[in-house]
Amino acid sequence: MHFNLTEEQRALADTVQRFLAQQYGFEARRKILRSPEGWSREIWGKLAELGLLGLQVPPEHGGMAPAAIETMLTLEAMGRALLVEPYLASAVLGSALVGALGSPAQREALLPAMAEGRRIVVPAHGEAGARHDLSRVATVARRGGAGWVLSGRKAVVVHAPAADLLLVSARTSGAVDDQQGISVFAVPPGSPGVRLIPYPLIDGQRGADVVLTEVSLPADALLGAEGAALTALEAAWDLGVAALCAEAVGVLQATLDATTEYTRTRKQFGGPIARFQALQHRMADMLMSVEQARSMSYLAAMVATSDDLRERRRKLSAAKVVVGQACRFVGQQAVQLHGGMGVTDELAVSHGFKRLMAIEASLGDTEHHLERFITESR
Repeated sequence: MHFNLTEEQRALADTVQRFLAQQYGFEARRKILRSPEGWSREIWGKLAELGLLGLQVPPEHGGMAPAAIETMLTLEAMGRALLVEPYLASAVLGSALVGALGSPAQREALLPAMAEGRRIVVPAHGEAGARHDLSRVATVARRGGAGWVLSGRKAVVVHAPAADLLLVSARTSGAVDDQQGISVFAVPPGSPGVRLIPYPLIDGQRGADVVLTEVSLPADALLGAEGAALTALEAAWDLGVAALCAEAVGVLQATLDATTEYTRTRKQFGGPIARFQALQHRMADMLMSVEQARSMSYLAAMVATSDDLRERRRKLSAAKVVVGQACRFVGQQAVQLHGGMGVTDELAVSHGFKRLMAIEASLGDTEHHLERFITESR
């Protein structure tokens, strides 16, 4: 099978890679991580100028969706640069949810602003104990007056501190693990009763638990039909899985390149350690893992928006399993081949290793997707 990019897609990939190489070097990234916000609004604005924030926004709202291959190319370049801005959370997951669930008025109010970088919209769905089960929602929404009242707690909401708007899932009917009865609400983080408990994640990005205590919302805060949001959540998460696979390939390639260069310059017993056959074999195994992950990333991008739900789930889970295994293997090998230096903040490989570990655990870890692949293959 041949996977050939169009001329426009190659131009996009070159543009993103060139921009990040010029604007997002390793030391610039470390400075951004040390800033109070932990991400750069200036970089976010430039991503908007390049049109990258609108890849999941429909053309009528200033974007170019569907753009699965373009998203893959963009995320791979961002993975190489270890971008810490809320791209996956807002430009992929947030845009997909608003596009799928929003009313015409809600889409008009949010999507152009998101594509232009003026609004950051982040999903708040996961809860403690859910174990990647999207249908397990304990947060409750009940009717109150002319609107809604939300109560509950969301766990590890990535980039919640950066959000202008949270898309909070809540149960409007049914038991905690029912397929039906899940709704999504647009919740401003500054609303009375909303409390964020922020913290840094293992890869340096920022996250938060979101505590909702009797949060009053207007009737138009509801996105989509009451109790029918699970299908849109699943579709958005599947799109996110494909994006994560692409980002992982970028991180994996950068980690392999850094390790190869280190073994060529690190000398032991009178010569570079790259000449030792045992290390050559390990780096060959790393290369094979990276190339397998790249192939599965292509597959994930091609099926990410498929209407065949069973086949989409099966292939995306297969991709996430292979990519997750590569994240662990390549990351661990890179750290070992660098020795003690491999875990120091001064080397990019340590940052890549942490991001790979975060990717493996995000949107369903390897064990979760292996189980889903088996279930969907029966």
